[in-house]
Amino acid sequence: MLETLPVLHQIPTKTWMPRLSFAPKNTAPRGDTLVVVFLRGAADVLNMVVPHGEDNYYSLRPTLNIPRPDDPRSKKEERVVDLDGFFGFHPNMSSLLEAWQSQQLAIIHACGAPDESRSHFKAMELMERGVDDERGPASGWIGRHLATLNTGNSSPLRAIGMGTRPQRSLSGSVPVSALRSIADFHLGGDPRALQQMRAALNFVYQDDVLGQDTLSIMDTLQKLDPANYQSSIAYPDSEFGLALKQTAMLIKSEVGLEVSAIDLGGWDTHFTQGSMTGLMPNLMKDLAEGLAAFHADMADHMNKLTTVTMSEFGRRAYENGSLGTDHGHGSMMMVLGGNVDGGKVHGQWPGLGEGQLIGPGDLAVTTDYRDVLSEVLIKRLNNTATSDVFPEYQPVMRSILKS
Repeated sequence: MLETLPVLHQIPTKTWMPRLSFAPKNTAPRGDTLVVVFLRGAADVLNMVVPHGEDNYYSLRPTLNIPRPDDPRSKKEERVVDLDGFFGFHPNMSSLLEAWQSQQLAIIHACGAPDESRSHFKAMELMERGVDDERGPASGWIGRHLATLNTGNSSPLRAIGMGTRPQRSLSGSVPVSALRSIADFHLGGDPRALQQMRAALNFVYQDDVLGQDTLSIMDTLQKLDPANYQSSIAYPDSEFGLALKQTAMLIKSEVGLEVSAIDLGGWDTHFTQGSMTGLMPNLMKDLAEGLAAFHADMADHMNKLTTVTMSEFGRRAYENGSLGTDHGHGSMMMVLGGNVDGGKVHGQWPGLGEGQLIGPGDLAVTTDYRDVLSEVLIKRLNNTATSDVFPEYQPVMRSILKS
C-alpha cells in the first residue's frame, strides 16, 4: 500500500543546504506562475532556431544543416520555417508559430553561462545554483527566490518538481515536492484503498511535521481528477507532455502553485544526431508540441504565466565525423507568456565565422542566462532580491518582458 509514496518526495529544511540563511526581504503579492523547462544534455540550438541567413552555418554543417526557407532543392516541409529573415524554426518546431505570431514567444539566442568547462555535470550544477563557481551557495536559484519572497502563500504545493525527485534548482530552505503523476494518488480510483492508506500514513506521521505536510499534499492531490480534466487540447503522449498537462491542471485548480520545474532530457547527441529524423528532431517535436499545447490550454491564464526554457550549454557549431555534434558553449532560451516582448529573437548574434567562434569552435555567449531570469524575477514574480538569488552577479535588463 505504501508503494505509491516515492512519487512524492519533499526536500526538508536542512542546515547544510543553503549556506546563506534568508529571511524574506520582500513582501509582495503573488506574481506569475513560473514554469522552468530544463533541456538536459545540451540541446543543439543551432538546429532548433536556425541562423539560415548566415552562410557559415551551412559550411560548418554540410550534412546536418536545415535547408533555407527558399531552397528549391529541398522539400518545403524540410526547410527552415522563417521567423524574421535571418532566423527560423526547425520544421519540427513549427507548432510554436502560433505563439510566435501572437507575440507571446520570445527567443534569446547566443545565451548561456560563463562556465566553459563543457561538462554536463558541472554546467548544470552551476546553472541550477545560479552561481559562477562551486564556492557559491549550495541552494538552488529557485529555492532562494522562494526564500526571499513572502507571498503569504502557505500551500504545500507552492513549488513542485515534475519527476521522481525535485530539481537541483529547487533546493533550499523552503520545502518543495516532486510529483510524477497525479493519477498515482488515486490508487486506481479505489476510495477504500485511499482511505486505508490515509489512515495508515496518519498513524505513521502523527508526530512528524514533514510527514503531516506530505499528507496535506496528498489530500490536495486526491481532490484532483486527471481523468476528468476538462481540456480540448491534445498534449504529446510523453512524459514531457504529461508534466505540462499536470502543471496546467494544478494552475487551473488554484492550489497555490507558484513554480513548476520540468525536465526534458536526452539532448546529448554525439552520434547520428539526425537533421530531419532521429533523436534530436524527435526531441524538438516533443518540446515544441508540448509547449504549443500548454500555450493553447492556458490561453485564459497567459497574463499570469511565464514559461522559460534553458539548457546547460549548446553544441559545437560544426558537425563531427559521427554525424553528430560535440559539446559547445552558447545556447538559447525561450520565454513564453502573455507579457513577453514576443515575436522577436533577442540578444546580440556573435556570428559563426572565423574569429567569431570561441574555444574549439563554439557559438559565443552574448547574453548571460541570469539576465533573462532576473528580468522574470523582477517584472513578473515581484522579487527584486536578485543579489540574493544570483549572488555576486549584477544583471542587465534585456527588455525581453514588457514593462
